[in-house]
Amino acid sequence: MKIKRKKMGIITRRSLTGLVFVSPWILGFIIFFINPLIQSVTFSLNNVLITAKGRKLSYVGIGNYRDIFTKDAFFVDRLVDFFKDIMLQLPLILVFALMIAILLNQSIKCKGLFRTLFFLPIIVVSGPVLSMLMDSGSTTIPLIEQYGVFDLVRDSVPVFLQEAVIGLLSELLLILWYSGVPTLIFFAGLQKIDVSLYEASYMDGASAWVSFWRIVLPAIRGMILINSIYVTVFLATSELNEVIILIRSNMLDASKGFGIASAMAWIYTVSILVIIGICYFLFGREPKAKVLHYDTPVKKRRMKRAKA
Repeated sequence: MKIKRKKMGIITRRSLTGLVFVSPWILGFIIFFINPLIQSVTFSLNNVLITAKGRKLSYVGIGNYRDIFTKDAFFVDRLVDFFKDIMLQLPLILVFALMIAILLNQSIKCKGLFRTLFFLPIIVVSGPVLSMLMDSGSTTIPLIEQYGVFDLVRDSVPVFLQEAVIGLLSELLLILWYSGVPTLIFFAGLQKIDVSLYEASYMDGASAWVSFWRIVLPAIRGMILINSIYVTVFLATSELNEVIILIRSNMLDASKGFGIASAMAWIYTVSILVIIGICYFLFGREPKAKVLHYDTPVKKRRMKRAKA
């Protein structure tokens, strides 16, 4: 009983510690986000007219959502383009960040300097700086277009993915710049792997490739999920995102206003949650452990030998 109470005490203390760390976010969400969320839901179900006396709401139900899919000529296309971009950009960023993290995890000098260099673009590339870099063509690789890579894409890639692949290649440096935070997260996960696991695998004859699949990937499974969510949210809320730009322009449009813009925002939010749900389905669930049943002939023979 004492051991059980002690365990319960440890679990309770850990839970309270976690709540203390999370409490600032919870309080901030309740104070600053609950009211705008409720307000945006209300706006999405109404036509909102801005007058001199304030906002005038007229209830239309799901009319705004229906108009978006039946009358709007841009939102659905841009939402589909966003899905295509995420499908291509997310794996590229994760793979590149993991490769850099594995290289930084080796026994090399000046690890701190290299970590800073890979993280620095996240600080520099933001807001007006990012817009200036894109306008000057600094985020593109001219050789890709000069050597006919775009023509090769048009000849070999399916039609519905051609624009997304060309857009990815034309802004390849910008996509790789987004890998700073995922690289640091992967690097932190790799440092927590016990070195004795690598040593034991090498003694058993496992190659570096086998160790990567059997040791590294299972150990950083949670990091892959965190990075997937981070990159998805980062790309979804970027100032350069066409869906965000469209929602903002509709919000300031007198013919559409806050009602249509709020409905678009909620459709976009649900789409992002679907992507996050897919990431959780792929990386968040722990693989089922294999249960050894002792009723097989091999196990029975081993048990007989042990008894003998």
